[in-house]
Amino acid sequence: MLFHLTTFTILRARYLSNMFRLIFTCLLLIFYCECKILNPVILVPGDGGSEFVAKLNKTTAPHSWCVLHTDYYFSLWLNLEELAPFVIDCFTDNMKVLYDREKHITRNPPGVEIKIPGWGDTRTVEWLDSSHISPTYYFSSIVNAMVKWGYERNVSVRGAPYDFRKAPNEYADFYQNFRNLVEETYALNNNTKVVLLGHSMGNPTTLYFLNHQPQSWKDKFIHSFISLAGVWGGSVKPLRLFASGDNLDVPFVKALNVRVQQRSMPSTAWLLPSDMFWGKDEILIERPGRNYTVNDYKQFFMDINYIDGWYMRQDTANLIRLLTPPGVEVHCVHGYGIPTPKTLVYTGNMWPDTQPNVRTDNDLGDGTVNIRSLKGCLHWQGKQPQNIYHVPVKYAEHRKILKNKDVIAYLKKILTS
Repeated sequence: MLFHLTTFTILRARYLSNMFRLIFTCLLLIFYCECKILNPVILVPGDGGSEFVAKLNKTTAPHSWCVLHTDYYFSLWLNLEELAPFVIDCFTDNMKVLYDREKHITRNPPGVEIKIPGWGDTRTVEWLDSSHISPTYYFSSIVNAMVKWGYERNVSVRGAPYDFRKAPNEYADFYQNFRNLVEETYALNNNTKVVLLGHSMGNPTTLYFLNHQPQSWKDKFIHSFISLAGVWGGSVKPLRLFASGDNLDVPFVKALNVRVQQRSMPSTAWLLPSDMFWGKDEILIERPGRNYTVNDYKQFFMDINYIDGWYMRQDTANLIRLLTPPGVEVHCVHGYGIPTPKTLVYTGNMWPDTQPNVRTDNDLGDGTVNIRSLKGCLHWQGKQPQNIYHVPVKYAEHRKILKNKDVIAYLKKILTS
């Protein structure tokens, strides 16, 4: 009898042990499913989407009230105080770049030292002004949402700010740092593949980077590429920056006051309409005496008396012109349904120093980028083994897409499910 009781006790202990082991295993599986490992994300801003700080040691300036020397770095972009009347001339003189036709590179003006703060952080790409005034939002809504989903700033969601005045032909140092950031973020998150999330010009900037990485590297480190409002084939709007300037929708800023700085940026030339997306007979600018198409850029730059723009266009026109597939999974998200400039029309004596009338595209884009350019990602369908997902979002304006609820819901779906 004692034998049978002992045997029963042992068997029952083994049964309970196995049962507890099974329950524990099930709990672990449930916990794992609930706590899915998130792919880390690196944010790549677009034109105007990175903060600049500057330090001055100049000998000349446009006005007597402009500061010539500082022994500290101050906020240059975006600093709303720098855009105030009169002071704005000091800003443009500090912010412009000087083009070297022989070396095909740009440099800061003499006595101006500029840094792009916040490498790897999200701080300087969440807001463009350190005061966090609402009109200067950038990736803030997306990052705030990601934190709620389980992401951690500067660990699993990071930023890659850069000098948006330039174009990829001058980004050798940035791209090396960017590659290192991808690898560092991968390692920091338990060797989990990285998602690259770009906005506007940040997308062709990212494409150029991916086009120059070995496929084996992309297969190891990159999970996917999310493009928000990608400028794949240029846009009509940069033509206005060159011709008449653009006040960036800041009411007290005069477009002509910022034109010299806007003209100086190779990125403006890079984002002009591409001949791969616009036909040779499509008129981009109308003015008394002549019209301009994608085949007339040299004459256009001669007529606005800014021939450096033509050289910068030649330097940048072919950087992603053929839209070589990136070799990674792509989520191409963009707005549509908003009147977008198709033709800039100058009448009478408007050319080029007065803001033109705007004829909008029949196929409505996102207010800044033409729909044909936003859809450029569709060129990759069937040309790479990785999936291309196309997600048009009605009425998602070019910058407001960064806080669009439908877009953020889509990001949650693909990043957390």
